[in-house]
Amino acid sequence: METIIVTGLSGAGKSHAIHCMEDLGYYCIDNIPPRLMGEFLRLAQNGSMKIEKVAFVIDIRGGEFFKDLKMSLDELKAQGTEFKIMFLEASDAVLVRRYKETRRSHPLAQGTTTQQGIAAEREMLSEIRKEATYIIDTSNMKSANLNEEIKRLLLSEEDGESFTITVMSFGFKNGMPQEADWVLDARFLPNPFYVPSLKKLTGNNKKVRDYVMKSKLAKDFAGRIVGLACDLIPSYIKEGKYHLVIAIGCTGGQHRSVALANEIGERLRELDKPVVVIHREQEVHH
Repeated sequence: METIIVTGLSGAGKSHAIHCMEDLGYYCIDNIPPRLMGEFLRLAQNGSMKIEKVAFVIDIRGGEFFKDLKMSLDELKAQGTEFKIMFLEASDAVLVRRYKETRRSHPLAQGTTTQQGIAAEREMLSEIRKEATYIIDTSNMKSANLNEEIKRLLLSEEDGESFTITVMSFGFKNGMPQEADWVLDARFLPNPFYVPSLKKLTGNNKKVRDYVMKSKLAKDFAGRIVGLACDLIPSYIKEGKYHLVIAIGCTGGQHRSVALANEIGERLRELDKPVVVIHREQEVHH
């Protein structure tokens, strides 16, 4: 039975994640006391219900029960139960903003500030984060982005391919993406912004892409990124990492980074690597 434990910071999107997983066919249980996970799995395996995939959401809402999580996970391991941990997080600034927008209070903020509550929760979750199979930073994600990320991670497992790559274009003027593993600067490439006929187009346009990628330097740069990613994938998997986010930035995230991200994505697909290209400033996915 495939078992996923969803946990992470309050306000990072766990509720949305569990709705997405329900759509993917997971039997989802929200806010279960950790000690009951093993009992439920035994009942599911021995009962008449055919449950093939289950997801448990466990977080600090469980109060005193949450303290049993580490022990409960050790018990599952001792019983030979295989499971994966999906950990959702976001930056402090984003979490504070989300709480202000929803007018809700942080579970640990009674008598303190939201910022202090977030800091206390990070400390409480630090050990479980180290054991996470997947870590998803939702700081710059809309709901649709999170859905795609979860589907990529979980459906690629079903297809027998355990490692996925996201290539993201972005603009430095809007800040670097928090979820990036690699951040690469494309601002050394010729800028179509200063070409009147190309200025209003984006890197998704063939004319812009040809302009950006025309030099040997640009082609070699793309090739080296692809080669390095492919060389490191086995080592990442060995260390328990199953997803790589490569962020390519230029000034505004419209021309150079988009063209280069598309080029890298195509080269990875030619090598049969599961890859998704995201253009953050345009919210376009390929």
